Amino acid sequence: MDNDIEALQNILREDPSNFQARRELSILLVNNGFNEEAERKLRYLIKYFPDDAELRYNLGIVYEKLKKFPEAKMCYKKAIELSPQEDFYYNLGEVLVELKEWDDAILAFKKVLETDPEDGNCYFNLGVCYFNKDEKNLALDNFQKAVNINPKDIFAYFYLGYIYQNDGLTNFAVESYQKVLEISPDYSWAYFNLGSIAYKNGNIDEAKQYLLKTIEFNDSDIEAYKLLTKICLRQNETDEILEILHTKLEKEENGDLFYCLARVYKYIGDLEKYYDNLQAAIQNPYTLTFQQDIVKKEFEYAKAKLNKNEEIKAETEIEEYESDTEAESSSEPADEDPSEESEETELEEAEEEFEDEENTEEDIDYSAQDSYTENE
Repeated sequence: MDNDIEALQNILREDPSNFQARRELSILLVNNGFNEEAERKLRYLIKYFPDDAELRYNLGIVYEKLKKFPEAKMCYKKAIELSPQEDFYYNLGEVLVELKEWDDAILAFKKVLETDPEDGNCYFNLGVCYFNKDEKNLALDNFQKAVNINPKDIFAYFYLGYIYQNDGLTNFAVESYQKVLEISPDYSWAYFNLGSIAYKNGNIDEAKQYLLKTIEFNDSDIEAYKLLTKICLRQNETDEILEILHTKLEKEENGDLFYCLARVYKYIGDLEKYYDNLQAAIQNPYTLTFQQDIVKKEFEYAKAKLNKNEEIKAETEIEEYESDTEAESSSEPADEDPSEESEETELEEAEEEFEDEENTEEDIDYSAQDSYTENE
């Protein structure tokens, strides 16, 4: 391919007016990732051939690759104006999805379906548009059509599972996620959502196995670590979760994971490490999604305990995450503080927030809304 590019460049050096060679070179440059150079060649050609729809279309592709979506949109629309073709409408639809112009994207994909009613990618993209317009029934209908045409469409199956899960139709959700894993056994988000469903249904061992699979295939899924921490504490498997969290934190610091680690050390009654990890969580504010003011109150509580050379008792139950201020009312962190009662309440809220995190986890959007481009 490099030889072809070089040959065409040599032709143009000898004859700069050879437009056919310039056209062929621009296509080769696009196909080989030389997008800026391709852009220059195509813009030059369009000056001489402004009504060439293919040139406009190819320039649109270049702009799309350069993430210049408004420019790509203009090129595709001009190409359609000059010569309405299926590919032009499809690419326009993709760019309109990037620009979140859902209604116009729907019109573009429907134009493709007028000439090719068996285009599964169009149905998938229509599903994405309707999903983002919160028209879930139409989204379901189009995702189902996508998998009917292409039974290997993991993204359509994933969207189906996600919609079913959020509508409380867990059996259908599980079936859809299992389809995803049949096609792509390393699809971590499907494992996570199956783990979330199992956890919600009280199938703790099953949830744990799904979450371990999640971090096996995607060790950056912080939500999986958070839910796994609660499960391991519930099962009193502290050594396992300590190893998992430490292994991840050796690679990358993360406020949420430091907070999870702090909770484990509080659970086993290790005040010093509880304090150290609360401090580390506070020092990583950009990756700390737990309420930072409450984490800071926990930190102040642990600090006060250390200053008094007091100990904390290991927790025997984790469902409520009762604070030590409640369990040991005679050993408050700030005995003389008149605001002691309200501080105790806020600290108790922090303890409960960790257990209640499962509610927010189920609301996380793992729908891979930008993955439609991988579906081509």
